[in-house]
Amino acid sequence: MGNDMTQQSTMDNGLVLVTGGSGYVGSHVIRRLLEERHRVRTTVRSLSRGADVRAMVADAGDRLEIVSADLSADRGWADAVAGCTYVLHVASPFPAAQPDDPDEVIVPARDGALRVMRAARDAGVKRVVLTSSFAAVGYSRKPGSDYDERDWTDPTDDNTPYIKSKTIAERAAWDFVDAEGGGLELAVINPSGIFGPLLGPHLSTSTGLVKAMLEGSMPVVPPMYFGVVDVRDVADIHVRAMRHPAAAGQRFLAGSGEAISFLQLARILAEHLGTAAAKVPARELTPDQVREAARTNPALRETLSQLGRIPVLRTDKAREVLGWAGRDPETTIVETAESLIRLKLLTT
Repeated sequence: MGNDMTQQSTMDNGLVLVTGGSGYVGSHVIRRLLEERHRVRTTVRSLSRGADVRAMVADAGDRLEIVSADLSADRGWADAVAGCTYVLHVASPFPAAQPDDPDEVIVPARDGALRVMRAARDAGVKRVVLTSSFAAVGYSRKPGSDYDERDWTDPTDDNTPYIKSKTIAERAAWDFVDAEGGGLELAVINPSGIFGPLLGPHLSTSTGLVKAMLEGSMPVVPPMYFGVVDVRDVADIHVRAMRHPAAAGQRFLAGSGEAISFLQLARILAEHLGTAAAKVPARELTPDQVREAARTNPALRETLSQLGRIPVLRTDKAREVLGWAGRDPETTIVETAESLIRLKLLTT
């Protein structure tokens, strides 16, 4: 962490709302804010998750307040944002399985983002930082494979409901700020695949992928490449975008190193984890096999638009504007696996 961040943190440690504090990214964001001496309020859908949040972030004391608010309802949001200087809107519905009706994911993501934006504006919040995704950037065909913040996924393309939901929710947030945001500022983070150590037992989709590989429940993998970013670096870029004057009105793509394939991920695990990685996949499907399997397996649908493409994520803007840098993807993946082992989350 650079000295500029340390100096800023001593000057500006107002109250920050983090939505979705019990989640994988949310818990890391809270921990990072607490380390920089911010007071933090976080929302959970049910207060029964409050103990989980405190266990993950540790030593928060009275600097962490936990309140109940659900993205699908108005109740609780005015109280959640009251007195906050910043809002980091991290929470978003991510389905365990693709729903038959895309609106089951799209509507809560879009309406939830607007609910948070509206409450933030009404409370006089200075800036909202929205967690979007590379899904809103790089899932439409274009000449070449380079992507930066100027690129958008076309929500009318034949992508999964989750990919559409991230694009539509982010567009709605920008439209809101432009049309009725008043003095509210917006910055958006678009991370690639988020890996890195878990703080608690609740898996994300990406950490679930590492778990499946280690447990041997994924004997073959599709020939698909994706960007990697460490969850700790995602927390870092949120805090930088929250405070940096030049971040207002900007999107920031977050990825580290070159894109890797599922098979390369498995090989990293095998190289570093020895017998713990004895069951990782060693074979890749052909593109034709993926197309055939996708006819009956909706989970493979999102791979179809990416077959044969190795995305190149241009993160110059995050480096140049925010001074942000991500750590080595290999380290990130190994430490993801080590945390699964340490937390005893693998079934053998």
